[in-house]
Amino acid sequence: MAFGAFQQGRYQNPAMVDINVTPMVDVMLVLLVIFILAAPVFTQALQLELPQANVNAAAAPGETVTLALDADGRLFWNNQAVTSTMLEARLAQAARQATPPQLQLRIDKHTRYEAVAQLMAAAQSHGLHRLGFVTDPAPPL
Repeated sequence: MAFGAFQQGRYQNPAMVDINVTPMVDVMLVLLVIFILAAPVFTQALQLELPQANVNAAAAPGETVTLALDADGRLFWNNQAVTSTMLEARLAQAARQATPPQLQLRIDKHTRYEAVAQLMAAAQSHGLHRLGFVTDPAPPL
């Protein structure tokens, strides 16, 4: 195949220009050797005889309390409307239990972040540190 066939007579060099692939083959062979030598390092495992222990069943996770906060700023304790003073009293009572409950926060997506931060700070100030956020699953596509 001659390059520049439309320009007959101008370029009459019979030598063709080829791409030299020898350096690329050399690099690939070196990489192959490196991977062959390094493969045992990646698959090496250390065999240990670990001690055996008898474990009792895990303790019950404890009580959960659902705290809901809607977009208007209304608070709900286990689906019962509460005021901020009632919330403080219930948080203090929950913190005095032998195993403090986990607070599951159900927050409306249009609620201001400030209200959510204040609710979390109130719970943590009473010693309730187990907080979880409850979300609704996305509808199937």
